[in-house]
Amino acid sequence: MPRLTDAIDFQAQALVLRSERQRLIASNIANADTPGYVARDMDFARALREATGQASAAPMAATQARHLSPAAGARAEPNLLYATPSQTNLDRNTVDMDRERASFADNAVKYEASLRFINSSIRTMLDAMKSPQQS
Repeated sequence: MPRLTDAIDFQAQALVLRSERQRLIASNIANADTPGYVARDMDFARALREATGQASAAPMAATQARHLSPAAGARAEPNLLYATPSQTNLDRNTVDMDRERASFADNAVKYEASLRFINSSIRTMLDAMKSPQQS
């Protein structure tokens, strides 16, 4: 049972991160014409490792009393990356619509795959719990 729970928890974390990445990509697309806007994305594999506790990164410690600490209730964002522009623009906007559309579609397919995996795992668990007389 713990193995099944771990698999579902892993996929649930992936689903949350896929959703957050979809929001980032949608924000990039929405700001395609905003002068000076810098496109953002996340390293999904690294964010998933961190979310599932598989990353071995030590938390940063404040070395001075004046260092800022995260605000209470603030949403912890995964390490966001800045997109490097494929060509320079006069308005310094780094959104590449072809890249964003491809990323949006790719992420949507992977989001759907995570949903299907969770549904399949739950269906398998329910089938295993049925008695032979219920079949």
